[in-house]
Amino acid sequence: MPFSFRSGRTRFAVATAAFSVCLTALTGCSDSGGGGGGGGGSSSAPATPPSPPSASASPASSAPPAGQVKVSIKDFKFRPAALTVAAGAKITVTNNDTTTHTMTATKGKAFDTGDIAPGKSATFTAPSKAGGYPYDCTIHPFMTGTLTVK
Repeated sequence: MPFSFRSGRTRFAVATAAFSVCLTALTGCSDSGGGGGGGGGSSSAPATPPSPPSASASPASSAPPAGQVKVSIKDFKFRPAALTVAAGAKITVTNNDTTTHTMTATKGKAFDTGDIAPGKSATFTAPSKAGGYPYDCTIHPFMTGTLTVK
């Protein structure tokens, strides 16, 4: 059954709503978590399958098991954002987002992963001095967290 729109405003509202629905659907489909950013080619399958949740998915401020210190970046958030580690621990940061990020100490150059491309990881050594080390993503400064060294 055809619809009759009497005003330009109504046509505009319907067109805007339809565009919004299409954009939402496309955005949802584009965030496959498969990494492989920058390719520009069309592929029917993601380059890599999404990673399963980490076994250390405990409360954000708890210490992960020795030798298994991992941080994930997803949806423009560090997960966990509050992390407690031993001095000198190796920390692996995996970018599960669709854009490049960093994990950089905001004071004193205590650590910096450098740019981490989508789907890639970087590892750094926690400072040897105990204390709290706030950090952010230098590309997206609203992404913040705290590394506590015991």
